[in-house]
Amino acid sequence: MFKNVEIILLNDINQTQLRHKFVLGFKKLCIKIYFLKFESTSFICLHFGQHYTHILKNNIMPYWLVKSEPFKYSWDQFVKDKQTFWDGVRNYGARNNLRAMKKGDQVLFYHSNEGVEIVGIAKVSKEAYQDPTTEEAAWLVVDLKPYKKLKNPVTLAQVKADIRLSEMALVRLGRLSVQPVTDEEWKIIMELAGEK
Repeated sequence: MFKNVEIILLNDINQTQLRHKFVLGFKKLCIKIYFLKFESTSFICLHFGQHYTHILKNNIMPYWLVKSEPFKYSWDQFVKDKQTFWDGVRNYGARNNLRAMKKGDQVLFYHSNEGVEIVGIAKVSKEAYQDPTTEEAAWLVVDLKPYKKLKNPVTLAQVKADIRLSEMALVRLGRLSVQPVTDEEWKIIMELAGEK
């Protein structure tokens, strides 16, 4: 039944070796299978505390979501700027997600607090480097470029109402500012946005 699924237990994870295979909140043993789905690109999602990890069997391009309050930095301003570095992340889980991003990865741009909706798609144009707004070496940024405005914004209410998205980080880990998005979640968001 599960012949195409590969289960991996991780302890003291080496992010450099596995950066294409997971998104990690912190370096701990993943001890509980929290969410399991079997598609043509199978994955296993393991849970530890308030963080979870995607273990990908296939080396597929990962997707992400970043949050920005529009009164501070909106999609329209992002488009005007043509490129920006994603600074100000001070959460280790979100930082690790920035670190895992690769050039060319697609990123959902989400307006938080005001609007509370996914409005566009960005692409990673430069991989993680030291956050230039702080001298603390722990914090990183990536460079993002606007790629596409969604035909129809996808609201948080729509996401929460769709049972297929009940395990999405946007629903379960609402305070995390940089989040992983699974292949299946991405397809559903594109469907809701009228991009199919």
